[in-house]
Amino acid sequence: MSEKLKVGILGGTGMVGQRFISLLENHPWFEVTTIAASPRSAGRTYAEAVGGRWKMTTPMPEAVKDIVVMNVNEVEKVASQVDFVFSAVDMTKEEIKKIEEDYAKTETPVVSNNSAHRWTPDVPMVVPEINPEHMKVIDFQKKRLGTERGFVAVKPNCSIQSYAPVLTAWKEFEPYEVVATTYQAISGAGKTFKDWPEMEGNIIPYIGGEEEKSEKEPLRIWGKIEDGVIVPATSPVITCQCIRVPVLNGHTAAVFVKFKRKATKEQLVEKLLRFKGVPQELGLPSAPKQFIQYLEEDNRPQVAMDVDFENGMGISVGRLREDAVYDWKFVGLSHNTVRGAAGGAVLCAELLKAQGYITKK
Repeated sequence: MSEKLKVGILGGTGMVGQRFISLLENHPWFEVTTIAASPRSAGRTYAEAVGGRWKMTTPMPEAVKDIVVMNVNEVEKVASQVDFVFSAVDMTKEEIKKIEEDYAKTETPVVSNNSAHRWTPDVPMVVPEINPEHMKVIDFQKKRLGTERGFVAVKPNCSIQSYAPVLTAWKEFEPYEVVATTYQAISGAGKTFKDWPEMEGNIIPYIGGEEEKSEKEPLRIWGKIEDGVIVPATSPVITCQCIRVPVLNGHTAAVFVKFKRKATKEQLVEKLLRFKGVPQELGLPSAPKQFIQYLEEDNRPQVAMDVDFENGMGISVGRLREDAVYDWKFVGLSHNTVRGAAGGAVLCAELLKAQGYITKK
């Protein structure tokens, strides 16, 4: 047990914090030893602080129930207990930016689920199968922060996971124009049906800030490091609509694509099935063995049947067919709080450990 890296969860009482805690139960490399949250939760055991608000379908891990929650604002005190932290704090964007950099300046790596630093030019925003090389920008970030081992790394928005990996697998066919509509689960807002009964039998055609993230973040993932910062790609042009639907977990995307180079359905499906990255090559603990699956049935992927593919870390694609206006269209599905949130961040941390950026203090 002592060989495992000591992990802190910032914002550990919220839904994403809970997902981190459930995913890290029995993790081979990481052990949750510290949980920090708002001052109102501090000083109580984790079980007391969460009370009846445990939102996971699996029970609260026994190992964390008696951990006394610390005040997330006591940065030095929390940082002294851990090798690195996951951040899922619920604050304003400016507060998040500051507190994450404050933790980094204590020489504590921060792997964040939050959006605050996604556009900080020297902070890597990574889907480990797509752009692991972006972690190299950390060396420039450390110079700015004046740190030796402290830094901030982030994962992208949950909404793009169901189509950005697919477009990456098809990059040799040069997609240049994309229309995507995402149908997003309520857990993306940190809610269950118990918290949000008005979502039952309802659709809300607006999620604040989501469309801009869905259009712009893939371009940053496909960008290049130049002069110590990440410069986003300029193509493909993506336009999105994001809709909240009465589903607990799982974001579905209906996507239309134009390509510069012609491709057959067989070629496109083969690229999906063969697509893998560094996490698969290294056999990282949370990496799906099959990153993208293709389902031939007309009525798949379905949330009820496919959201937990590869323990929620895989992407499911179906209904790939030629289109009368665009070249091809498809439907993608990803688990928004596993691959799209906490699980994606855990995989980033595993990659950072494998690359030597996260070590024992």
